Amino acid sequence: MKMPERTKKELDRYVQNGIPTNGFLEKVLSNDLFGAIGKADEENSEALHDICKYIYNKLPSRCWGSSEQVVSWIKYKRNEMNNK
Repeated sequence: MKMPERTKKELDRYVQNGIPTNGFLEKVLSNDLFGAIGKADEENSEALHDICKYIYNKLPSRCWGSSEQVVSWIKYKRNEMNNK
């Protein structure tokens, strides 16, 4: 199963603009497997492996891995955008 396009767009908005993600992706980005599975719809549940591969291989490592890193990334991007 390929990652849903809506999921990729949401991840890209998060990375580029610091826009918080939905509950499922927040759990994935925070490295909370049980929380992610509990919040996943059927399409994202089936694509979880591809979503994780995309995050690991394509997103900056400082924007995922723990809930603290997710919060820090959002603050960093908002600060970056406010200073433009």
